[in-house]
Amino acid sequence: MKALKFFAAALALVLFAGPASSAPHDIYPDPGQAKADLARALKTAAASHKRILVDFGGNWCSDCRILDIYFHNAQNRDLLEKNFVLVRINIGEMDQNLDLAERYGIPIRKGVPALAVLSEKGHLLYSQSTGQFEAMDRIEPSQVTQFLLRWKPGSAPCSVVMKNC
Repeated sequence: MKALKFFAAALALVLFAGPASSAPHDIYPDPGQAKADLARALKTAAASHKRILVDFGGNWCSDCRILDIYFHNAQNRDLLEKNFVLVRINIGEMDQNLDLAERYGIPIRKGVPALAVLSEKGHLLYSQSTGQFEAMDRIEPSQVTQFLLRWKPGSAPCSVVMKNC
């Protein structure tokens, strides 16, 4: 009888407690995909006249996860999707894709997430050189909105880095 009550209680917990929370999903793909993902983004951006937002980070990074939440909140999701092709570059344990970070002026040692903005032709327009989003727990979603508005196509002049956008 005790076994039957135990089984009924366990069944009730499974049925009524809802799904268990799963482990956090990976937001950065395998580091080996970075160059192919970037090449695909360049083609997509050229065809859609969007800018490329390159997000350097790692799945271990809590600030990167916060940025991902801010990218997908109601305030920013449409702005991001309409104006940018998002490419996530996995830096592993600060030891992968460092050549890409260097190419786009991202000093990984100052922290991640770190963003670079490219024109639809792949020209560097902006790179976060001082770890501006490295402490996402102290940044409001509206600051991400301001960043996206500043760098969406048609809103920002050509950068000092590249004069011919």
